[in-house]
Formats: sequence, C-alpha cells, structure tokens
Amino acid sequence: MANTEINNTLSRLRNSYRLVVMNDDTYEEVVTFRLSRLSVYIGLSTVFVLLVGLTIALISFSPLKYYIPGYGTRESRSALQVLKIRTDSLEQALRYQDQYLDGVKKVLTGNTPMKLDTIPAVVPKTEASSD
Repeated sequence: MANTEINNTLSRLRNSYRLVVMNDDTYEEVVTFRLSRLSVYIGLSTVFVLLVGLTIALISFSPLKYYIPGYGTRESRSALQVLKIRTDSLEQALRYQDQYLDGVKKVLTGNTPMKLDTIPAVVPKTEASSD
C-alpha cells in the first residue's frame, strides 16, 4: 500500500507538462516550456537559496551591516564599554552619597539608636613626677 503511494507520488512529480506563452493578438506561440513538478520545485528551491545567499553576502560585505541593531564598529563598542564603567562608578558614588546624607539626617533629627557603652573604662594611673 505504501509502496504504491510512493510510486504514484513519484510519477506525479515526473509527469511532464507544457507551458506555452502566446501572443494574445495573433495567437502565435512565443515560447514553449516542457516542465514537470519536480523541475519546477528544484528551480524554485535553487532561486530561493541563491536569493538568500545574495542577501546575506550583500549585508555582510557592504556598509548595510551597520544598520543592523546591535552591530557596530570596534570603536563604538569600546566607547560603550567605557561609558558603562563610568555609569556604574557614578551610580556607586551616588549610593554612597545617599547613605552619607541619610546618616547626617538621622544624627541631626536625633533618630539614631543610642547604644550606651556599659563597659567600664580602665584608665591607667600615671605616677606623678617629683621635681
């Protein structure tokens, strides 16, 4: 059963057809093509592969690649990296400044939790010198 379906499909792919281009006024045959479904499939696949290849070559070997988002020159990538580092250091400095200002505000408003030192301080006695 499956073998007959494969043979039937292959025979349909190999059946030949005639494509005739005619002049509409004189009904003269201008061009005649003998085609099969298989040859049309192979021809269209070849055209598709060639178009994709040409498009990729056009983009990769021309300045069009710089219009692709995320693609840039080495200089722009290194400049972007420097800007990222600078931005990170500025954000860190801003965080430290905010922490400092929060601490100053707490001290000025008296909202700091006071921890009393309950350990007695031992002060060494100094000997008085006699002159």
